Formats: sequence, structure tokens, C-alpha cells
Amino acid sequence: MQSPWLRIGGTLMLGMFISYIDRTNLSVTLKDVAQDLGFSGAGFATTSSLVLTAFLIGYIVANISGGIFTTRFDPKTIAIGMMALWSLATLTTGLVSSVAFLVACRFVLGVAEGIYWPQQSRFVRLWFSPAELTRANSLIHYYGQFLALGLGFIILTPLHNMMGWRNLFFLCGGIGLLVMVPLYARVLLNTRDAPLQQAQVAPRKVRLTREDFGGMSFVLLIITYLTQGMLFWGITLWIPMVVTSLGFTGWSQAFASALPYLLAVLLAIPMSWLSDKTGKRILIAALGLLIPGAMLLLLPWVESAVVKMTLITLAMGYYASSFTPNIWSIIQSSVRPHAVGAASGIVNGIGAGGGGTLAGFMVAILYARTGSYMSGFTLLGALVIIGGISLLSFGWWRQRHPVSLAQVAPF
Repeated sequence: MQSPWLRIGGTLMLGMFISYIDRTNLSVTLKDVAQDLGFSGAGFATTSSLVLTAFLIGYIVANISGGIFTTRFDPKTIAIGMMALWSLATLTTGLVSSVAFLVACRFVLGVAEGIYWPQQSRFVRLWFSPAELTRANSLIHYYGQFLALGLGFIILTPLHNMMGWRNLFFLCGGIGLLVMVPLYARVLLNTRDAPLQQAQVAPRKVRLTREDFGGMSFVLLIITYLTQGMLFWGITLWIPMVVTSLGFTGWSQAFASALPYLLAVLLAIPMSWLSDKTGKRILIAALGLLIPGAMLLLLPWVESAVVKMTLITLAMGYYASSFTPNIWSIIQSSVRPHAVGAASGIVNGIGAGGGGTLAGFMVAILYARTGSYMSGFTLLGALVIIGGISLLSFGWWRQRHPVSLAQVAPF
């Protein structure tokens, strides 16, 4: 059998890459889409918020239900089906002729990717030991996500300029249907082949309890992830527009949009090694929220567009490399094994879906009132500091109120 790092980790990383390309392609094409569909005038900010966050609205419920109701199904089956569905939704986006049709396509995309997301945590717990969790999550969740964001803006921007937004959506959807679905079917392995398959054997009648999620401290993780979801999506949904508003155009626009995520990829290797080496996952993840939050609070105090982009880049790069890989290791290590998929879905649904939706509208509303995206980014900085404090509180609570979790590794 091939190493799970290549066959499972590498394949799922590629799938995550494609999923984030399909999530963010609308941000790159938004101006042209707005022009063609007739919302480029006074209502641009409001309508743009709706079409950008339609994905996240579907993502909220689907993550939660996808984590809970797919427990009895093999994650390979669910992953293939959802990959096919969201690729079809992406391809169909190239045919839309109205805002309502566009919103519907993005909503379906969110539902399919929301059901898909928890399956990745199930694969991690099936194929990787507790000592490998941060590195496995970095490979699957992290590199796929941030390579897509880093390289995606560089790739998508010239493709959009060359072929137009409709053909770009046809291309993205076609890659998923014609390349990724067959690859998943051929390469990914079933649960019965996994070395740790017993860890996720749920009762025949799955009835998850509060104790399965680690008790009341689980709420602190949800609060933490809610604020980081606001930070991540509040910036990611709008960064192409922000870069343009700061005076970057052409290739400089593409590179400036990509740079925060490329920095995150570079920092992830040492941060993942440090996390697994020291075991200080909570502290490292909390600093990954507190320090970037402080950086974003500085935005109103600087005038230079270059300095503003430098602060945004450093904040996102440090946050993404320190927080993102560790939070999933913390979650996977603090819930009972058969609840991993459900816990991942709940946290990601409420945090990324709910937080991202709120942040998307918040940034748009503040932009409409102030004429600047910086006011919204500053608010995101304040909120994510609250998230860092919540995560430190989680660590403090768990030390003083240990919960019995069978087959769960310490973190």
C-alpha cells in the first residue's frame, strides 16, 4: 500500500485546492459579472455581498448536517458525490443570466462543499496517528486551501482577463467533473482499508451527546472559530477589490492579492513542526489570532497603500500558518473519535459559514458608509482578538476540568 501521505493526504490536498478555486473565482470576476447582470451601479456593495455570501449561507447548514448525518457512510463515497455536485454548480454558473440564478448556483456550491468538508477530518483520524495530526491537517486542509488562494489569484486573474468570466467558470467546473471525480474514485481508499478504522465506528444508532464533543468547553472552540471565520472570509471575499482600491492594477493586483496566502504557505512548515514538536497547539493557535488582530488595528493609523498591504499580508500569513493547522488538531484531539466528523462540521459550519457571512456583509456595509475597506478590516482585527482570548480560555478550562475521552490523544 502506498503511503497515506501521498495517496490520502496528497489527493485530498489537490481536492481542497480545487474547492477553493471554485469558492474564490467569483471574487476575481465580480466586476464583470456585476456589469453583465446589471448590479454594478449604486447597489453594487449590497448585491455583491449577497452573491459572495450565498456560498457561505449554504455552507452553514451543510457543514453541520454533513458532519452529523454522514457518520454511517464511507467518507470516500460522500467526497466523490459532493465533488461532482459542486463542480456541476460551478460549471452552471457560467450560464447564469440573473442575480437569482447566480445566488442559487453559489448556494448549491456551498451545500456540496459544506457536506464535503467534515469528511476530510474523518480521513485524517482514519489514516494518521495522533502524533501526526498537525502535519496531516497542514497537508490536507492547509496547503490545498492556501496554495489555492496564493496561486489561484495569480492564475485566475489573467485567465479571466483572457477568456472572460463565463468561460472561466466552465473551465473550473470541467476540471472538477472530468479530472477530480475520476481521480478520487481511483485513488482514495475506503474506510475498511484504514489502519485506524475502529476509531470511528459509531453506535448503530448514532446519538451524539455533549460529552462526545468534550463538554461545555466545545462552545469556546465555536466562538474562536466564529471570529477566525470572520477574519478569513471578511478579507478573502474582498481582497481583490481592496487591492484595486489601494491602486494596484494588472499583475501587481494579482500578486498583491495572492501574497498573504503565499506567505502563509511558507510559514506553515516551521509552524507545523513547532506545534507537533512542542505540543503547544493551543498557545500557538491563540497567538495566531491575537497578533494578527493587533496588526489590523493599526490600519487606520497608516497612510501608505504599501504599508497597509504589508500589514494585511503579515496578519493573514501569520494567522493562517499558526492557527489554521492547529485548530483542527485541537478539535480532533478533544472530541470522541466517532464524533470527529460531526464536531468538524459544527465548528466549520457556524464558524466559517456563519462568521464568513456576517463578515462579508459587515465589510460591505462599512465600505458603503465610509468609502474604505479598512474600517471593516479594523473591526475584524478587534473581533479576532476576542477569538484568541476564547481559545486561551478553552485551554485553561480543559486543564482544570478534564473530560474523559476514550481513545483521544492529549494536545
